[in-house]
Amino acid sequence: MKDGFRAIVSRNPAGAVEIRSRQGTLLNPGFPEITAPIRDLPPAILDGEIVIWHDGRLAFERLLRRLNRRPASVEAEVRASPAHFVAFDLLRVDGPDGRLVNLPYRDRRVRLEALFADQELQPPWTLCPMTLDRDEALSWMREWVPAGIEGVVAKRLTGVYQSGVRGWEKARVRHTSEALVGAVTGRVHAPSTLLLARQDEVGRRLHFVGRTTVLSRQTAAGVGRLLRLQAGEHPWSGRRFSAGWGTMEMLDVQLVEPSVVVEVSVDISLDAGGRWRHPVRVERVRPDLDVSDVEPFRPPAD
Repeated sequence: MKDGFRAIVSRNPAGAVEIRSRQGTLLNPGFPEITAPIRDLPPAILDGEIVIWHDGRLAFERLLRRLNRRPASVEAEVRASPAHFVAFDLLRVDGPDGRLVNLPYRDRRVRLEALFADQELQPPWTLCPMTLDRDEALSWMREWVPAGIEGVVAKRLTGVYQSGVRGWEKARVRHTSEALVGAVTGRVHAPSTLLLARQDEVGRRLHFVGRTTVLSRQTAAGVGRLLRLQAGEHPWSGRRFSAGWGTMEMLDVQLVEPSVVVEVSVDISLDAGGRWRHPVRVERVRPDLDVSDVEPFRPPAD
């Protein structure tokens, strides 16, 4: 139910602790307060989310301020807004039968709760709340909106852990979605608008799904730092894009590597090709997500 960076935290038998993003990026330098409390834990691998609570709500933007910063800058951020690791799955524990990924989630959850109880884990380590009661989950969504929580996640109790595969569903409080940036208008490092894309379910084709409104200067700078011009052949090479409905004017676009994820506010209006009919607004850049986290393109049913 959090609004943060998905992360895998592991402690090996030698006592080394690592925090890695879904892409495998080492996050230890940005979140030293997460690693310190578990150096005395038995070896384990946990899946969860890093969040920062600031001024009465979850502050995603403060997570971004931890990335690629000098140690002194990170220390200042830790003092101002300490991070927390919210654990929601346990993948491995010490022992011959310690690999848990093939167990149903129900059993992994029992082991996770036991680990927190046995080791008396306290903040910044937090056990993600769980309920089997739909009404309670709905009440969480209503009550926690002011705190910046975007929704709840539903998992099958019988489901095994599938790395790199979305085995859960997210129910959002607000209607937002994710997409890849496939091209831009304006300069790559300071784009004016983004042309958004999604891959099909087998990842063989990149579908154009919509265009954003004009970006604010701050958003343009944030996404521009991550964009890269496509080095080789782009899936949209040779394609032309209209400036809008009912016009013959074509956009002057620059094709970029379709690997940067953005979260956008959208409505439910789709055209016959499955594209968002109206321009969408960028809510934020999501460097914590990769291509596999973006919902695949699905054409509208006939």
